Amino acid sequence: MKVLILAPQWGFENLHFEDFIIKIKEAGFDGVDTWVPENANERKDFTRLLREYRLPIVCHQHQAKGSNIKEFCRSFEYYLNLSMECDPVLINSHSGRDYFGINEQLAVIDAADEFSARNNIRVVHETHRGRLAFSPYNAKELFGLRPEMKVTADLSHWVCVTESYLEHCADIVDETIARTEHIHARVGHTQGPQVPDPRAEEWQYATDAFMNWWTRILEHKKMLGKTMFTITPEFGPPPYMLTNPATGKPVADQFELNCFIKDLIRDLPILN
Repeated sequence: MKVLILAPQWGFENLHFEDFIIKIKEAGFDGVDTWVPENANERKDFTRLLREYRLPIVCHQHQAKGSNIKEFCRSFEYYLNLSMECDPVLINSHSGRDYFGINEQLAVIDAADEFSARNNIRVVHETHRGRLAFSPYNAKELFGLRPEMKVTADLSHWVCVTESYLEHCADIVDETIARTEHIHARVGHTQGPQVPDPRAEEWQYATDAFMNWWTRILEHKKMLGKTMFTITPEFGPPPYMLTNPATGKPVADQFELNCFIKDLIRDLPILN
């Protein structure tokens, strides 16, 4: 199974996209995880550079909005269509809102499924705070009602939301592993979605927990005979990244942390 490790553009939006591409290729990343620019001229340049550098992309949909479910679904489909312009491997979606009722959440999932069928693209729902899969328990209900629902596993959010390392919902974690199509590989802790530095000894237990989950996902995909899988190390900039209160500077280098996670994953026995 070929595993593509992608770099998030998040945190590097002010760097020209071609310079960002050169940076991540030199660092050994296989592709990019980002969203499509809304400006038409920027989008044209963006898609051209992806083609020229032959860079695979997981496209990120996070912008959909609306004061009611109909407006939200219209906006959702607009951004899904926008995402298709860069020929993505899949679309990772920040789907819905945590305050949507269950029927509204199902409407968003159904809109994604219909779009997927029409466009022959996977739309997967990120397990993200503030969205429809914001907790393992809400996700379990959705899984039961929509058996085909697929996810991007960002378990850092669930660790934060439940203030646990998911010891009390092992069955839901098992189900999530089976439904995972993409990983956002960030190490979280019980009081936040991002540890200050996964290289630090005091956070080794957290890094080990996440590496175990990611390994289990890869083992499951390999067992299913999948030929390709995507992972994005996704440590973010401030305010996800803690800062020194005296200087305002980040406590670690975001890019270094994502390279560290990339290398940890590449060294997994299952991939060697």
